[in-house]
Amino acid sequence: MKKSILALAVATALATPFAAQADTILYGSARVSVDYSDDESLLDSDGSWDVVNNSSRLGVLGSEDLGGGLSAVYQYEFGVDLTEGGNFEGNRPKFVGLKGGFGTLTLGTQETPYYHVAGITDVFNTDRSLGATSFLGGSFNGFSLNTTNDRDLGDGSLFRLDNSIYYSTPDFSGFSGEAMLVMNGSVNDAQGYSDGVDLWNIAAKYSNGPFFAGISYISLDADNNFLIGDGISVDLDLDQWIVGLGYSGGPFSVGFIYEQGTLNEFGLLGTARINGVRLLDGDDANNWYLTGEYRFGNNTVRAAYGQLNTEFNIPGDDDTIDNYLVGYQYDFSKRTRIWVEYVGRSADNVLYGDQNAVSIGTRVDF
Repeated sequence: MKKSILALAVATALATPFAAQADTILYGSARVSVDYSDDESLLDSDGSWDVVNNSSRLGVLGSEDLGGGLSAVYQYEFGVDLTEGGNFEGNRPKFVGLKGGFGTLTLGTQETPYYHVAGITDVFNTDRSLGATSFLGGSFNGFSLNTTNDRDLGDGSLFRLDNSIYYSTPDFSGFSGEAMLVMNGSVNDAQGYSDGVDLWNIAAKYSNGPFFAGISYISLDADNNFLIGDGISVDLDLDQWIVGLGYSGGPFSVGFIYEQGTLNEFGLLGTARINGVRLLDGDDANNWYLTGEYRFGNNTVRAAYGQLNTEFNIPGDDDTIDNYLVGYQYDFSKRTRIWVEYVGRSADNVLYGDQNAVSIGTRVDF
């Protein structure tokens, strides 16, 4: 990332009338790969090759000193698809707020406290590493709070949430806290959530030197059940928690998470009912995930293993899904890299089967 005249021009147009007086940065990341995937799920198909975008983005961020230790902060980031269009969209971070001795308070579309704990294991380059079973809730997606713009059941995200208020405390010798409230007004009131706070998320973290520890809890409290068909309803009183541990010292890094709850696709299915009769179990869906990496020179090797338990308890069905990943990365510079990564899944589940995928890609940051 670097400052530029273009960055100031973009910020002038998109941020505030006085952005030219602020410290504004234009940044981006281009991430494209050639992937092969063979997925033996319900929609079983032959293996295929594809040129894939991996969350490329373009944005501006910055701050303005307001005096007395107070600053205005802002970020406006867009998803950029280098392969199939669809540019300048998605729920990437877009917020504005204030930062001072009290901490940071911002409003907009923002990363969640939950992800700030789970992210200790987000170390691979391919988007497939956050796929349908590596984390609780398929593609790291929770239950959608936004029913507009064709984003209905199952399209929420535990990465970032829109219509949110976010607060983080100052750092106290490595200890810090975060809180997020999501409020989507009458739209969510009509869908059975509430006309106040739809979702809340808190986290406590410790980060000092090579050590990291965190815990987060997220909850959706609905006023009533959501009807998705004649006699079919979903209980929207959902919650989920996660703990994370990490260590990064010298050339070694490791990360571990354990998560459990219903704010994910497995738990959501477990709360569905037809005429009051539950379709599946799944209230106690849980997942653990361990990552490690070793860096030597310009090279990095990574590996991960995790196990997700859907707790559906269907006779003849295996509730356990095993995930395993390995990868190699070569850094040409601090901004440019290439990677080769393998993502595997072993499952005999009502929703998922075995999967094998290889991603060969490049990334350039600026």
